[in-house]
Amino acid sequence: MDVDKAHKTIVLVSTDSDFLKETRTAFAASEAIELTVVQKNIGDLHGEIIQAEPGAVIVDLDAARVAELDALQRLMRRIEGRVPVLVVSGTFDAAAARILVQLKVADFLIKPVTTADLVRSCIRALKGPGRDEQSEARIHSFVPAAGGVGNTTLALQTAFQLHAAAEEGASTCVVDLNLQQGACAEYLDLEPRFDITEVENQPERLDRQLLEVMLSQHQSGLYVLAAPARPTEMRTFDTDVVVRMLDLVSAYFDNVVIDMPRTWFPWTETVLLGSNKIYIVTELTVPCLRNTQRLIQACHQSAGKEVDPGVIVNRFESRRFDGGVSQADIEALLDGHFVGGIANNYKLVREAVDRGLPLHEIDPNANVVADLRRIVLPGQTGRRDDAGRSSLLAYGRRLFRRTG
Repeated sequence: MDVDKAHKTIVLVSTDSDFLKETRTAFAASEAIELTVVQKNIGDLHGEIIQAEPGAVIVDLDAARVAELDALQRLMRRIEGRVPVLVVSGTFDAAAARILVQLKVADFLIKPVTTADLVRSCIRALKGPGRDEQSEARIHSFVPAAGGVGNTTLALQTAFQLHAAAEEGASTCVVDLNLQQGACAEYLDLEPRFDITEVENQPERLDRQLLEVMLSQHQSGLYVLAAPARPTEMRTFDTDVVVRMLDLVSAYFDNVVIDMPRTWFPWTETVLLGSNKIYIVTELTVPCLRNTQRLIQACHQSAGKEVDPGVIVNRFESRRFDGGVSQADIEALLDGHFVGGIANNYKLVREAVDRGLPLHEIDPNANVVADLRRIVLPGQTGRRDDAGRSSLLAYGRRLFRRTG
């Protein structure tokens, strides 16, 4: 039932007097929602949530304190998923994000929280899962198993495919997270405009207006967020900067395709946790396939089984050569993670890269176009994560959402 058709109670658990005052003001004018305040630390609750029978719960806690996260876990066990829980905190890090993903909280907001963002999150929670999925970005991340496997090419061509197949008015953005040596802008003959040094010390400065300045647009309508290449640099960037950037992109685009670097950074796990689909791009050599196995294990060890990458074998030859690797060998080696191969069509791919065009504009019937479409377009993969991970898809953007 819609929230405007039924009276709903939201319980707010907080000891922050300023936040309590702001939240009371935010809901004071609502006839559909009644706010009940429990002015206690989450660790001091004794059945107040269950007794109130709320439609949703807002928990204000310190995500850096293990005791408060443990108390949140106990609360989530008691309510057994019957009531959506929104978490508000003044701190954020990758470890806390991982715990909140595992607990399946409905949303996670960072103070200072704007009243508009808080009310929108509460309304989404009251509507229940699946009611607002069309407004969530679909996030596809591409991870290379080695250099030269075609990760950037497949990420860009996937973005073109998604953009061409989307409903009228839908938007698509490619995010090049190779922040020192990215090539997405070069492949499309665009000027990379994302100056990360301008916001790395003040990630809150990155807002919608600044994002628009830093985006590049391809003639197809595809947007690209890419930093100028700095091949002599080797450094990392704070997780807050990357999360803030992905927050904004996923808030304003329907499809987001991320070109990941080979190096595993402190923010890599957070990006993978927030992705709807993860593809490891590899090629048909034994060393590359072995490294692909290691990447799958790394994903599971650092981010848990919720992160279930699919493997794309680029320049795939189905015919077995003497001493080569067969498709049966690949499927056995990758233990269910193989999602398909992309035909070896070097001439077409080189032309597309040199001209900065989608493959399907040059040859819509090409084998490589058909192979990629079978893998990446919704409803055509047949993998279990198409349906089974819809809740993670909805959380993907929430994980990236930061208020500024």
